[in-house]
Amino acid sequence: MTDSVLNSIIIGWMLVAVISFFYLLRKPAPYGRYAAPGWGRQMDARVGWIIMESPALAVMLAYLLYYFRTLDDMTLWLMLLYIGHYTYRALIYPFRLRNTVKKTSAVVVGSAVFFNLVNANLLGYSFTYVADYPPDIGFETSFQTGAMLFFVGIWFNIKSDNRLIRLRKESPQAYVIPYGWLYRWVSCPNYLGEMIEWTGFALMAQHLASWSFVVWTVANLLPRALLHHQWYLRTFPDYPERRKAVIPYLL
Repeated sequence: MTDSVLNSIIIGWMLVAVISFFYLLRKPAPYGRYAAPGWGRQMDARVGWIIMESPALAVMLAYLLYYFRTLDDMTLWLMLLYIGHYTYRALIYPFRLRNTVKKTSAVVVGSAVFFNLVNANLLGYSFTYVADYPPDIGFETSFQTGAMLFFVGIWFNIKSDNRLIRLRKESPQAYVIPYGWLYRWVSCPNYLGEMIEWTGFALMAQHLASWSFVVWTVANLLPRALLHHQWYLRTFPDYPERRKAVIPYLL
């Protein structure tokens, strides 16, 4: 595949993300608090989460193992960062959640599987056929900034999730208002963290597929953060009015 063909595919994929963004602003994906009938067969939410996140891990791991002998150190490092993220998301995070009878739709799971298959293949192909990192890339300001953002984003994401997990254990039958740390300023710091994380990853990876992942992350999480924020305001009369949805003081 030539670079021009690959770039055309990725640009088309990003246009689909833009369309999805505007759709999700009007109609939230039907899982979690927005679960609704009419979206196909239901399955256990934990099982669904594992199924929809595992393809991202499996595909990138396959690229890494198949091309391992030809990978330079920086490409290997970046692929391992991606694999580390999805090892946590697919194999650790689901088992940290409180065991409930919550269900998720097979349509949601299938859509996520499709996204992860496409996204991981675009990234894996770009890492193994397109990326060509100079030996001193680690000293570049953009790369160092990206590394900082990546790990700050992980910190924001996991620490925010930890607070939500603790709240669900304390109040298993109802949603409650999260307080403290980044929740002082935004309703969804976990989503903010994930957007920061993949922006940092793209600054390090420096190819179009990584920026496509950023576009898709924002297209998926920003509308959901805005809807979460509006839901909190409607549900809790005492919800902090100065708190924003996802970006402190702005949005």
